[in-house]
Amino acid sequence: MNTQPKQTKKIILAVVLLLIAIAALSGVYRLTRPNGEAGAKTVTIEVIHKDASQKTFTCHTDREYLGELLTDEAIADGENGPYGLFITTVDGETADESAQEWWCITKNLEMLNTSADQTPLADGDQYELTLTTGY
Repeated sequence: MNTQPKQTKKIILAVVLLLIAIAALSGVYRLTRPNGEAGAKTVTIEVIHKDASQKTFTCHTDREYLGELLTDEAIADGENGPYGLFITTVDGETADESAQEWWCITKNLEMLNTSADQTPLADGDQYELTLTTGY
């Protein structure tokens, strides 16, 4: 008895179910992710360097997410990762991964649970980017 057609049907069914699950999860994510405020807004970004020096950027933008603003204004640069922009350099200072340095994003001094590309902007928001040591 030939079981090849049955196995092929099972594989095709599994792939179709996987694609349906991916589409459903993608739809749920798009419906539930935080949305940025549309239109013009003013956002303040405080950069706190390794030597504790600070620099403030006041940005006027119509972007909806922090990552877009940071790259548009050339405040930060980094690599695209699975969660969007992974910030490696801010205001010309690059984090040293070998020394466990990384850029911490906070909003009104409270740590965020979202990446820069997933952080929605609203008029009057204030963010801090702090070069932090230790994971």
